[in-house]
Amino acid sequence: MSESSRDTAEGAGWGVSERGEYLRLVPRQAEKISWLNPRHLWAARNGVLASWFGDPTGEVRARWAARRAAAGAPADRVIRRDDPDRFSFLVVGDTGEGGEPQYAVVPGLLKEGLDTAFAVLASDVVYPVGAAGDYGPKFFRPYQDYQAPVYAIPGNHDWYEDLAGFMRVFCDDTGPLPAGPKPRPLTRAWLRSLVWHRPRPGDGEHLDEARKLRSSPAQQAVQPGPYWAIDAGPVRIVGIDTGLLGTIDAEQGAWLREVSRDPRPKILVTGSPLYVDGEHHPCPIEGGGTVDDVVRDPAHRYVAAIGGDIHNYQRYPVRLDDGRTLQYVVAGGGGAFTHATHTIPRVDVAGVTEADFRCYPLRGDSLAFYSALYGRRTRLRRFFSLTEAEAAAVIAERLGIGPTRAPGAPARVTRRMRLVAGLLGTGRRPDRGKRFRLPVRKAYQSLFSPGSATYSPPFFKSFLRVDVTPEALRLRCFAATGQRAQEVAPPVEDEVTVPLT
Repeated sequence: MSESSRDTAEGAGWGVSERGEYLRLVPRQAEKISWLNPRHLWAARNGVLASWFGDPTGEVRARWAARRAAAGAPADRVIRRDDPDRFSFLVVGDTGEGGEPQYAVVPGLLKEGLDTAFAVLASDVVYPVGAAGDYGPKFFRPYQDYQAPVYAIPGNHDWYEDLAGFMRVFCDDTGPLPAGPKPRPLTRAWLRSLVWHRPRPGDGEHLDEARKLRSSPAQQAVQPGPYWAIDAGPVRIVGIDTGLLGTIDAEQGAWLREVSRDPRPKILVTGSPLYVDGEHHPCPIEGGGTVDDVVRDPAHRYVAAIGGDIHNYQRYPVRLDDGRTLQYVVAGGGGAFTHATHTIPRVDVAGVTEADFRCYPLRGDSLAFYSALYGRRTRLRRFFSLTEAEAAAVIAERLGIGPTRAPGAPARVTRRMRLVAGLLGTGRRPDRGKRFRLPVRKAYQSLFSPGSATYSPPFFKSFLRVDVTPEALRLRCFAATGQRAQEVAPPVEDEVTVPLT
């Protein structure tokens, strides 16, 4: 097994400059999405409009569901596979920016996924707005050599064109969705409709040509809608659609409760993680209750909840009152810009402490990555740039933790390093900086992280492989740095075995 970022700096992709073979896969005219570009921000405006003027996702989703049912989709939305009791599958989240970081994940994914039965894309399949015309370079091309079906749940970006592209690709629903009822003038819904982003005329005209890249019989799958369950071997995998604002409507909530009564052990896959950045986000259900209420119910036998949306890897093993331990995982490192982990404060949530928590990239690597990035952008490299050793040292000081990586020569923490760490939103211990910690982290997440797209390794991307047996499942997080050394032998950044019996 190759060294990981928890072993050495070289295992994290630092200090080497031999890029991997993924470069030959990247389209020559690959779009470089910048979330500092007003054009991309304007195209993705529907999320803001939904929060201001009301969220239409539930109503639109219901119309899609009704049409899928009329087309013969199973009423219970369960995909019944014939996998054996021992099988494996992949989970990849927030994939489709179509640039080098996404393609850097592909060689390791193909290597470690060679014998897997299928893959699940968890949130934000295509950026910036889920357009059908973007599926060629951002889905069909990168995964053309993965010889198994791919299922998906949409993220908020897939909803920015009312899910039209997603439904065409994953549900084989090719016709335009009939318009809903016209809003009354001068209402919030009417104001929203005036500036609502909709698919461009003729979008997706080359989609049939793109489909040929994944046209072998082994790659085919049609799912019953944007939310579904998969019965595979001894487990049931439940995928929910959290729409634009990270919630689910009453109809989907009723389905979730019903499908969760099946006696098999279950894994939830969701577009919005339930634990993330040291906080609990239980995901409200319209009409009352939360998704996490359903997941925690011992009668439902959930063992893990995996969510996308945040573009890194995190794991929280939460011990419940009945003695079970549920693995709450963030798995959004499939290709989009990297969300910072150095902004996560010292973890103390739901009984999970810093000793239990895992993340990738490591906080020190995240701080070193961002300090170098903003050193280049501000042309203040001598001030901003921290080495990985310096970044790890200042993280350890601010959080009161030991070094995650086996230490080399200790770095002395200076006033400059502390100032840079503070400016870049580095987390603290929970008993320090309470007044400013949350606003700084929120601002960093929404303003600074989207500007982190870079085409210089290490990329700190990741994907999951889940190995299932009747007794247990093994979940491993594999890294993709963009460096050739990690491409040939993808390092395991985290591993946990979860009992099923």
